[in-house]
Amino acid sequence: MDEEYRSLADRLAGEAEAAGESSAFRVLLATDDEEELARVLVEPERPLWAREIAAFRLGCSGDRRAFEALVLLLNHRDPERCVGAAHALACLGDPRTPRAAAALATNTLRTAYALHPVRLLTVLRAPESVPALMATLERLLAPGDPYWRVALACVEGLGQLADERARPLLEAALPHPRLGGAARDALARLTAD
Repeated sequence: MDEEYRSLADRLAGEAEAAGESSAFRVLLATDDEEELARVLVEPERPLWAREIAAFRLGCSGDRRAFEALVLLLNHRDPERCVGAAHALACLGDPRTPRAAAALATNTLRTAYALHPVRLLTVLRAPESVPALMATLERLLAPGDPYWRVALACVEGLGQLADERARPLLEAALPHPRLGGAARDALARLTAD
């Protein structure tokens, strides 16, 4: 059991126990039957914790049936669910993932939940990554914007991706009190490359 899976199991154990479903929880953690896990994703009235375990395990094993459930979890209001979904989506390798992550990152109505899609785009290093990070950062540079953590993730991601197209935007982030240091680091990476 890797660290991400252990963290997910520890977090969801309480949800399953509170629902009186500890034995079902243990079965889902122990099974190696991907068909059983896939059924959990489509059966009606399955609790969210069960769907999350099934999607995570299928995604980490490369089973694309988990894609839709993982994208929904990536856009969840609970950041811990987003972390697990991002990890599983990165493992999944589905070609639809960069487009989905870019759509979530750039959705102006869901900016509060964009942190993990932004980080996933950086990990994926897909053609969609830099344009999506730039579009998201550009609208978050307004003074007093409350989503500075998302903006910071964009700046850090653009630095890691080291794409020259981001230079003007990173320069615009320099005076921002919470972004300036990361913007300087990102610009240094552009120069180094």
